[in-house]
This record gives sequence, structure tokens and C-alpha cells, in this order.
Amino acid sequence: MKNTRVLISGASIAGPALAYWLRRYGFTPTVVERAPALRPGGYKVDLRGVAVDVVDRMGIGAQIRARATDMRGGTWLTGAGKAVATLGGDAIGFRDPGDLEILRGDLAQILHQETSDEVEYLFGDAITAISESGSGAHVTFERAPSRTFDLVVGADGLHSGVRTLSFGPEPQFAQPLGMSIAVFSVPNHLSLDRWEMVCTIAGHIANLYSLRPSADATAQFLFPTPQRPPDRHDLHAQHRAVADAFAGHGWEVPRLLAAMPMTRDFYFDSLAQISMPSWSSGRIVLLGDAAYCPSPASGQGTSLALVGAYVLAGELAEAHGDHHTAFPRFEQEMRPFVELNQKLGRDAVKQMVPATRLRAWAQLAMMRMMPYMPGKARVIEKIMEPIREAANAITLKTYAQALR
Repeated sequence: MKNTRVLISGASIAGPALAYWLRRYGFTPTVVERAPALRPGGYKVDLRGVAVDVVDRMGIGAQIRARATDMRGGTWLTGAGKAVATLGGDAIGFRDPGDLEILRGDLAQILHQETSDEVEYLFGDAITAISESGSGAHVTFERAPSRTFDLVVGADGLHSGVRTLSFGPEPQFAQPLGMSIAVFSVPNHLSLDRWEMVCTIAGHIANLYSLRPSADATAQFLFPTPQRPPDRHDLHAQHRAVADAFAGHGWEVPRLLAAMPMTRDFYFDSLAQISMPSWSSGRIVLLGDAAYCPSPASGQGTSLALVGAYVLAGELAEAHGDHHTAFPRFEQEMRPFVELNQKLGRDAVKQMVPATRLRAWAQLAMMRMMPYMPGKARVIEKIMEPIREAANAITLKTYAQALR
């Protein structure tokens, strides 16, 4: 086995999942993460289709099921806060039986626990430069001493630093979808218990959910990106963008906006997808959102991260560490899967957020009639078909022959 020393940038989902498989196959991974520690909690993420097979192959499926959100259902509301429909947990989350939903932070914690005893983690640090030679990739860090690794993996998200350093500026790869998202914790003043509420207004969605009455709730806002998007490092400008987008809206929106400045876990970003002609260059390869972000609208970012980690590690192991062979095979296996899920994300943006009041009214009318439709099951099945197809659009290889 060659090229066993692998540096992974990013300790959210894709990075630790890759570290798990690499360690299992006899590699020596190191994970560097800019944040000082794991970020707890966060928004809900889905594991669908083959991603569920991956976590079961990792042996962490039982832990994920034990910490699943177990959402009971949710209520669709008009802009005035009038309930128009109630759906069960799987229906409102567009999940098949067997699909899983968990808080992002809980999944990250499980992955970290499974790897921390055998994998080196460098928290509170970041890569500042990478230079390649015949003997490896020389990496400079913000804080730690420079080191040489055999391979470098950028699993550092939509705004990947490794991608910028090795492939070029983000704008040449990012494809904005015209929407922005804000997520933050608020007091659970409605005492929601594994329940979510979705308020739709033309071009806007306000969503509120909580996993139990004693816990905080999570507010989520989806809206058209302002003509002048706020800088992603300017927290106050982001607050203003959300407040301006939902000014004058009814239901609980004013109360949620009032709580926004006090939250400690505010997340804001524009929805975008990453499209690249190649995910690797020399000894450097990208994984997860850094390579092929499908956007949160797809509901498939976490699944793509987990499946991609499984495939990349497996191809490296099968090629005995030869990245010249493994990286193209990784891309060959993953790209059709990625492209179908990215299409799912683009289509979802159009369907989730009606662009006009007429379309918003039609969406609510359909939701209002859903409980009384004789063919309700067929309607839900029609919605589920493209999601199910995208979630299962790859056949997982068995890399058992690569195990130590």
C-alpha cells in the first residue's frame, strides 16, 4: 500500500466518514478543522436510499436510529397562520420507510466518536497553502507546523478553502439557485413536540420545528436572494437581509425575527450548487459539498457526502493507494449519482417556493385538499418518485477485498 498519509480538510460529515473508511483500510488519515470544536445541534438532515446502506456498513446505523428526530408530523399554514393541512412525519419530510432523519450535529458527533481514537484531529486550524512534488503534498497550516502528506482531500464544504487553493476561485464553480437560507435556534414558545410548522408566502417559506417541548425550536427561513447579497462574514448584514425579506409577514414570523439577534448558532448562506469538470488534480481530491454540492434544497447533501466517502476510500483501497487510478474511478462511480441529485435540487427550488402569489395559493389549495383526495397516496407517490430514484441512483460496490 502506498500513499497512506492522507490529510482531510473538514470535520463535519464527509471528512470523518472518509477518515473512518481510510483507517479501516490501513491508511493514516489526519483531519483538520477550522472550527475550535464540533458544532452541536444544527438543522435536520436526511439519510435516504443507499446512504442508509452506507451507515449500516459502518456499523453506526443503530446509533443514528437511536438519535433520529422521530418527527410525528407537521402543519402547513397560510401567510396569516391559518392551518390548511396536517401531514405525518415521513410525508412532510418526503421520506420512504427506512430513511432516516437526524440533527447534523448529532451525526457529526457519532462520526467523530467512531474515529477519534485512531484518527488525528486538528481543531482550530486550517490549510493556507499546498505545494505538490514527486514525493507528496507539502501543506502549510495557520497554526500547526508544516507537514508533508501523500494525499490531500478537501471535504470542507460549499466554500471550500482547498478548492480555492488548488482549483481556483469559487465563482467559476458555484451555480447560484436564486434563494437564500437562514437557520437558527429560538425559544420553543409553541411547545412543539417532534412537530414542525411550515408557513408559505409567495417566494418565501418560514419553518419552525422542535424535537421535544423542553428543547429550543429551530427556525428556518427560505427566500429570494437579495439583489445585493450580504457578505457571508457579516452577521449583522445577514440579519438585516432576513428581516427585510420577511418584513410585514404574519403568523409567528415577527416573534422569530425578534429572537434572531440573540441566537448563538445563526447560519446563513445562498443556495448554490458546485459544478466542476474534475474533482481531482494531482494528489488533491475534493469530496462532498466541496466537489458537488447539490444544495440544501435537494435534501441529499448528507447522503452524497456519506456515499462519496465510502466510494473514495474504497477506490483508494482497491487501487492500493494509487491515486492516479483511484481518483478517476471515484469520479466515474459518483458523477451520474451526483448529477441526478443536483437536478433534484434545482427542481425542488422551483417547487418548494412558489414564485408568485397565484402559485402559492395553488400550492396551499392542493395541501388543503390533500386529506380528502381519493388518490392522495398516488399524489404523494408521484412526489416521491424522483426523490427515491435520486437517492438510489448508484449501486454500491463491495470493497471487502481491500480490507486489511
